[in-house]
Amino acid sequence: MNERPQSWGGERSDSRGYGRGSAEAQPEGARSMPQVRRGGPGGPGGPAPVPPQQQYGQQAGQYPPPDQYGQQQGPYQDGYGEYDSGYNTGQVYGSPGGPQHPGGPGGPGGPARSRPARPAPNWRKRIKWTAIVVVAALVVTTVSTYFWADGKIRREVDLSKVIDRPDEGKGTNYLIVGSDSREGMSKDDQKRLHTGYAAGKRTDSMMILHTGDNGTTMISLPRDSNVTIPSFKGSDSGKMYAARGANKLNAAYAFDGPELLVRTVEYNTGLHIDHYAEIGFGGFASIVDAVGGVEMDIPKGFKDKKSGADFKAGKQTLNGEQALAFVRTRYALPGSDLDRTKNQQKFLAALAHQVATPSTVLNPFKLYPVMGSGLDSLVVDKDMSLWNLVSMFWAMKGVTGGDGKQMNMPISGSVGGNLAWDMPKVKQLVNELKNDDKVTVSGN
Repeated sequence: MNERPQSWGGERSDSRGYGRGSAEAQPEGARSMPQVRRGGPGGPGGPAPVPPQQQYGQQAGQYPPPDQYGQQQGPYQDGYGEYDSGYNTGQVYGSPGGPQHPGGPGGPGGPARSRPARPAPNWRKRIKWTAIVVVAALVVTTVSTYFWADGKIRREVDLSKVIDRPDEGKGTNYLIVGSDSREGMSKDDQKRLHTGYAAGKRTDSMMILHTGDNGTTMISLPRDSNVTIPSFKGSDSGKMYAARGANKLNAAYAFDGPELLVRTVEYNTGLHIDHYAEIGFGGFASIVDAVGGVEMDIPKGFKDKKSGADFKAGKQTLNGEQALAFVRTRYALPGSDLDRTKNQQKFLAALAHQVATPSTVLNPFKLYPVMGSGLDSLVVDKDMSLWNLVSMFWAMKGVTGGDGKQMNMPISGSVGGNLAWDMPKVKQLVNELKNDDKVTVSGN
């Protein structure tokens, strides 16, 4: 009666039974799940869990021996094989030694978090691209300036209308004319510049500039030169006109403008004129003011009421008004028109030198006003390119630097109050210019 009854299935039940039908001493779960006890290893109040390496007497980094089922039990094994949690085995955010953990990089008490090092700048590449940008900017600026300047040139003189022209020689010959045109000047400007109120325009100065392999020669043609005005074709009407005979050189311009002046110079010299350039009073003064004045060394002071000149001897910088008075004065000079042509050559060469200085060329705030003033008031022939114009000014600058010669047309005397050319010397001079030989003839 005191014995326990057998199980319903006829199986024997003992104190270790966990229910009927159990064929094992303990459930399957008891075999596979480690039992956790309070106070035991790893539990509260118990000792810290012993690493598997120490449990089996293995060194760090070695796996323990196989268990009773023949499975290798390494870290993260449960007796049935290795366990893969699917997570990265690297440092977990906030884990010991990891970022933001006390003692870890960037955490309290730990070293500062290191940032990735910046790559060193590629200076060769930077210099290369900087150079490309600078060169491109210069090219764009140069091309834009060229077309801007070329568009401002007043090509109003048609040399194709000149008849019976001499053959071309070596080198290039420019006829440079300073006219007394008041175009664009107000009455106040005319009064301030002492130009008067005359209508129309006449030539106030004329010179031939020859450029070639043997340097530059600048030859002044006195306005009172006694010449023959030949037959000509009207520049506007296209009609043929008979010769005017002996007259002053500047009368040719008064009769039919630049074309007849070129025709007269070619007829009396036999020298082919390649290009024509003319500037009026107002434009001349504007260029001088735009460039900031021109320094001149005046050997002897003089005054002239008609031109407004009042100069002392010595070096001085002339503004536009003073410069115009300087190149127009003749009555106060001993040699009258011959001395005036010398002053005109000297000043024009100095002006060209001043325009070509780095302080003007490299300063856009000065260069563009100078170019604008000059081009607005300069009248040239239809075949004059911007390059021809630059070459002309550069040649004038060379005369000041000693790379050339300045002279008057050789004079032998006077005829009826006009200056007579020394024709043998003129012929020799023209031959030397035509052949681009070194000029040996001297002028007055």
